[in-house]
Amino acid sequence: MEDIQKERAEMIELFGIHFESLYQIPPLAARILGVLIVDGCKSGLTFEALIEKLSASKSSISTNLKLLLSMDKVFYFTVSGDRKKYYKSAPLSDRLSNYMKMIEAESNIINRMHDYRLKTASCSEEICNLENIISYKNHLHKIEKTFEQTIAEFKKIEIKNHSHLQINN
Repeated sequence: MEDIQKERAEMIELFGIHFESLYQIPPLAARILGVLIVDGCKSGLTFEALIEKLSASKSSISTNLKLLLSMDKVFYFTVSGDRKKYYKSAPLSDRLSNYMKMIEAESNIINRMHDYRLKTASCSEEICNLENIISYKNHLHKIEKTFEQTIAEFKKIEIKNHSHLQINN
């Protein structure tokens, strides 16, 4: 049992470090997200549970939860007859959709650069740059297709699991 607790703590820390770097968020916000992924996927976690699990003050948890909510990294729901909010991390399909937006933005820039370089390439270095741009455009297109397929798969799984949870509740 001690090994599982150690592994749980390591997973939360790994997620925390990853999200801190990826989203440029404070360490506590990153750890909240990690705890919600590791411990909150079943039924969500209450504000009080987050305070207990992270040994942080109410104001610190509250501030960082508000940040994560504003970034759409977490969401909350309520249960009929219970005044508490239950927090969960955003579905994986949402995370991948955010990555997709970054790829689309990069693709738009590369398309503009491609059009520009087609008009202006006048030396071997610029022609080489154009070839690199074309290769990168093809790469981005493949990534976009893969992301679209993966997001669709995750959404199917999430819808199926959400329907299953509603039937069991």
